[in-house]
Amino acid sequence: MQRVFDIAASLILLILLSPIFFILAIIIKLDSKGSIFFTQMRIGRDNKLFKFYKFRTMMVGTPNVATEKLKDSKNYVTRSGKVLRKTSLDELPQLINIFKGDMAFIGPRPALYNQYELKELRTKAGVHKLLPGLTGWAQVNGRDMLNDEMKTAYDKYYLINKSLKFDFKILVRTVFKVFRCDGVVDGGMREAEKSAQEVAADKE
Repeated sequence: MQRVFDIAASLILLILLSPIFFILAIIIKLDSKGSIFFTQMRIGRDNKLFKFYKFRTMMVGTPNVATEKLKDSKNYVTRSGKVLRKTSLDELPQLINIFKGDMAFIGPRPALYNQYELKELRTKAGVHKLLPGLTGWAQVNGRDMLNDEMKTAYDKYYLINKSLKFDFKILVRTVFKVFRCDGVVDGGMREAEKSAQEVAADKE
């Protein structure tokens, strides 16, 4: 049922949002040199790689690493990219990934192909069995402010407690976070911290 919903919802949204895609494509192209879309190999279900889509928000030649690990990352972001990233509009092309079956609406965010530590932590926690998502429990509880252990802890908590009700809760909090243009941290931190200790223990 989740897959049927993902296909139908992503197709409808791609059609409805096509005018916004067109406008953003023009803005990105006029703002800086480079392609409209940014593609990158990401880690999917069962650690299989897939091509991940985003609107380009950084200059051509930016080092291919996670944003939080990029030194002086603000210097690489384009003018339009600042707005796209702040409003999360750069994530819209991932609807293509959802339609193709690479991703779901809710799940752990797909790690970069070279985020080996995060890949190892997720595999030990069993999180790699989930489809990566457009948004997830870690996304609404800190996003880039979280280290790999905490991301995995939140992902593990989601794996254990996965349900339609939980997915709806994450979706609502994602909308709230997008409107506030920041991360959302709540009481789920306690469960995540407990899981983080378990993840660290498994790593040892």
